[in-house]
Amino acid sequence: MSELHFDGIGMTSKRTRIRMIQRLEEQGIRNGKVLQIIANTPRHWFLDEALSHRAYEDTALPIGHGQTLSQPYIVARMTELLLDNHPAPRRVLEIGTGSGYQTSVLAQLVEKVWTVERIRPLQSKARDRLARLRLYNVHYKYADGGFGWADQGPFDGIISTAAPISIPADLLAQIAPDGVLIIPVGPEHNQQLTLVKREGSDDQYRQKIIEPVRFVPLVPGVT
Repeated sequence: MSELHFDGIGMTSKRTRIRMIQRLEEQGIRNGKVLQIIANTPRHWFLDEALSHRAYEDTALPIGHGQTLSQPYIVARMTELLLDNHPAPRRVLEIGTGSGYQTSVLAQLVEKVWTVERIRPLQSKARDRLARLRLYNVHYKYADGGFGWADQGPFDGIISTAAPISIPADLLAQIAPDGVLIIPVGPEHNQQLTLVKREGSDDQYRQKIIEPVRFVPLVPGVT
C-alpha cells in the first residue's frame, strides 16, 4: 500500500480534486481513508487525453470497448462499503479491471489485489497505468470474471464493476469467512448495488440492498 501525490493543472488541478472530495462528502461518503486516497489519485490518467478535462466530474465516462470509468461517487461508495464491513481486508478480488482506476484505489488501501478483466486491451492499459503509479501489489488475470479467481481465494472482499442478472455462485464460494461481496445485480435498467456478507465459516450469506445503480453488464467469455 502507498499514498500517491500527483498535481495537475486546470481541470485536473488539486483545487478541482478538492471540489470533487467536497461533493463526495455532501453525497454521504464518510470514510477518511477513502476520501484521502481518491483525492490523491490522478483520475485523469485513467482516461484518454480528449476526456481528461472531465475526469473530476461526478459522472461515468467512456474508456472504449463499450465500457466506462465509474463515477467517483460509486468508486468511493463501493470502497467504503468494503472497509466499513470488514475489520481489516487484506486480500481483495476485483471483477472487471476496466481502466484500472478502482484497482488503483483498492491497491492503496489493502495488502493485495487480484483483478480479472475479459477485454485484453483494457487490461494492458490498466497494467501500464498502475506500473506508472508504482502499485506493484496487484495481480492480473485475463478471463471471464463471472468465475472469479478460485485458485487464489478465498478473499476478504470482492468488488464487481459489472452487473450480473443474479449473483454468480462462483463468487459467493470465494468469499472468506466474515468477508464481503459488493456487486451490482439486475438487468440494465433495474440494478441494485448489493452487499453480501458471509457469516463466519458457515455457508450463511446475508444480503443487503444498498441503492439503485447502473453498470455495464457482466458479460461471459473474453475478447
